[in-house]
Amino acid sequence: MSICVHGLGYIGLATASLFANNGHDVTGFDVDDELIDQLRDGEPTINEAEMETYVTQALSNGLTVSGAAVRADYHLVCVPTPYDHETEQAVLSYVEQAGQNIADKLRPNDTVVLESTVPPGTTTGLFAQTLGQSGHTPGQDFQLGYTPETVMPGNTVTELQTNDRIVGGIDRESTESITALYDRATDGTIYEAPDPTTAEFVKLAQNAARDVEIAYANTLALLANDYDIEPREAIDLANTHRRVDILDPGPGVGGHCLPVDPLFFSRRSNAADLIDCARAVNDRMSEYVIETLTETLGTLTNATVAVFGVAYKGNVSDTRNSPGLAIANSLDRVTMPQSPVADGGSVNTQVRIHDPHVDESTVELRSLDEAVTDADAIVIAAGHDEFKRLDPEHIGQQLARKVVVDSVDVLDHNQWTKHGFEVVGL
Repeated sequence: MSICVHGLGYIGLATASLFANNGHDVTGFDVDDELIDQLRDGEPTINEAEMETYVTQALSNGLTVSGAAVRADYHLVCVPTPYDHETEQAVLSYVEQAGQNIADKLRPNDTVVLESTVPPGTTTGLFAQTLGQSGHTPGQDFQLGYTPETVMPGNTVTELQTNDRIVGGIDRESTESITALYDRATDGTIYEAPDPTTAEFVKLAQNAARDVEIAYANTLALLANDYDIEPREAIDLANTHRRVDILDPGPGVGGHCLPVDPLFFSRRSNAADLIDCARAVNDRMSEYVIETLTETLGTLTNATVAVFGVAYKGNVSDTRNSPGLAIANSLDRVTMPQSPVADGGSVNTQVRIHDPHVDESTVELRSLDEAVTDADAIVIAAGHDEFKRLDPEHIGQQLARKVVVDSVDVLDHNQWTKHGFEVVGL
């Protein structure tokens, strides 16, 4: 059957490749001309080796890319839905535009699936209304539903093929049509939601649950600091209870989902206090890392700080909403030359960024040796495997001061302490 995937970002391109590699006639549509040209040349630029191979395979298997939408049996919408912090609303203009593009091509008995993360009620509300501009009625002339993606960057291909899926159609025929499509391409179990709004709600619930769990761990880290105890030791002991499973604290939450999706709950409800509080706690953690660094160094005046890891988590290249990037940017922003400080001097902090996984086009990077030479401190903000293998003796010989703030607990603190380092964790 024919499929048109609307939006060839990270998820859209992966989704288009999934179905192309399973024998379907797939056209991927995006308005980014440069991206379309790269894909037509068979040269996808993806900082994930397995994913790049998978997309290249799909292109050789007949995946077509286009700068315009095409008619198809199935339309899958994978466009971005950013959050506007000024209006405190999800930006649904891309979803609306996708609906308009589909409306121009929609035929009787086609099936339309929204995959983008959206506030509950979007599929049956704004999206259905936009599709109705075609003159066709959802559920009567064509099938419509919602199914969220749940893949983790760094393991995209495997999770795309094996993760369970949730399908919520506007009626039985829609649910069956969408289920039949995904059942041919995924090995996971397909669960049927009673309607699209429930499926939309479930996606937000999954991400908000993770965000809240992380916020609780981070709250314990803040509390432990006030009580002058080691938070990770306390959490490990708390987890000896068979009904307790507290996560590890860290410098914050990044990526394209957790820092944004939970906020969508507030669009039509005033009952999201806990979720909003969790967001505030996790957003605060990057500043707490800087507070810890300042307390350890005594002052940031004329300090040079090497920030290790501006990907949003270990072993990925994605810098979206990255805690490490927030730390680096905050150090630059709040410690500009001539900024007043308590001792009456001025702060002139130099920030150097080192990350072996991040593309240099994303942020200005330094090699390991460039980052640490004559630096006063290292802040580790992502748990890359490369950081676990760092040699404290080699690095200690290059630093001006042996100070490390290990916000992700990636180092052997005892080993680094033996080499004369002051190592501080969260």
